[in-house]
Amino acid sequence: MGSLKAILKHPDDFYPMLKLKMAARHAEKQIPPEPHWAFCYTMLHKVSRSFALVIQQLGTELRNAVCIFYLVLRALDTVEDDTSIPTEVKVPILIAFHRHIYDRNWHFSCGTKDYKVLMDQFHDVSTAFLELGRSYQEAIEDITMRMGAGMAKFICKEVETIDDYDEYCHYVAGLVGLGLSKLFHASGKETLASDSISNSMGLFLQKTNIIRDYLEDINEIPKSRMFWPRQIWSKYVNKLEDLKYEENSVKAVQCLNDMVTNALIHVEECLTYMYNLRDPANFRFCAIPQIMAIGTLALCYNNVEVFRGVVKMRRGLTAKVIDRTKTMSDVYGAFFDFSCMLKSKVDKNDPSATKTLSRIEAIQKTCRESGTLSKRGSYIITSEPRYNSALIVLIFIVLAILLAYISANRSNNI
Repeated sequence: MGSLKAILKHPDDFYPMLKLKMAARHAEKQIPPEPHWAFCYTMLHKVSRSFALVIQQLGTELRNAVCIFYLVLRALDTVEDDTSIPTEVKVPILIAFHRHIYDRNWHFSCGTKDYKVLMDQFHDVSTAFLELGRSYQEAIEDITMRMGAGMAKFICKEVETIDDYDEYCHYVAGLVGLGLSKLFHASGKETLASDSISNSMGLFLQKTNIIRDYLEDINEIPKSRMFWPRQIWSKYVNKLEDLKYEENSVKAVQCLNDMVTNALIHVEECLTYMYNLRDPANFRFCAIPQIMAIGTLALCYNNVEVFRGVVKMRRGLTAKVIDRTKTMSDVYGAFFDFSCMLKSKVDKNDPSATKTLSRIEAIQKTCRESGTLSKRGSYIITSEPRYNSALIVLIFIVLAILLAYISANRSNNI
């Protein structure tokens, strides 16, 4: 019933959602037959359905490398995330993880649900890793080593300053950007991007996740996970967990807006990175998550619900982004649309308002100077739902046929 209401409110989401559903089913059918590769791709679908969809666009060789790269780092992240593992056990595993990926027999039980399955059967990931080309292996090993060392460092270190925040995000996500650039280059399809803009691609995504996941992280059991830098939140509250209490709502939203403003500093380098990609499949693989990130920030900005539950883009809008992101013109258009949405929510009395507006203007200037905005319509963001009567009629016809089919089956069973 909820999905029907969403479609009726946003009828132009229907076709992209249908295409996304079909793409998901097609991706599941493309799982390789070899047991270790079947495990890797099945696990990829379970731990990140959205990533599993965008990765399918890559060529087979590069897709396999990126799949294993993602699972290795997801496993590393599972060790870091598990707050039940004693520090003296966790740190050596993080530091040595880059060596474990060469061991067909190594596994470590931690995490929960699908992540526990990934860790228990990590030997399948290692087996697949050892079948990759040497240049892919070297890139994955290098990034895993650097990320593990960085994670180990922050097990024993709080995120105090904005520099600490940037350093932490570099270790857990900026290095992913560097690694993907290395894999793209190893495939022969891209020139090697600079570390700076590769790092920004990761930082922008990671900071968006940290902002969106405040409540989940602060309520983590047995120990809270705190990634918002003290240099920002201490301007508003005495303790980071104070942001979730209703009596601090005004200060919490101001702090949130400060955090979003900080994340926006990476957008221009992200746009540069995407502009320089040559292969259409690589481009879409990178562009879709970046558009999702700016869209999520636009929804989170000035939104107290970040401290009450989960704030995320509706499924129909996600489907629309995936369906309509094909060229750099689409990226500029989406970033411009979402920055307009963000700008409309800025309260001139907010302590960060001047800095926020300055960063939004810089993003919009880059999008305008691309010369592509006048060639497209505002299809990502609409202030009011655009009702398409023909589509609504079609939906009701489909529903009527389904109901008739169900009724007929019931009659036959009586």
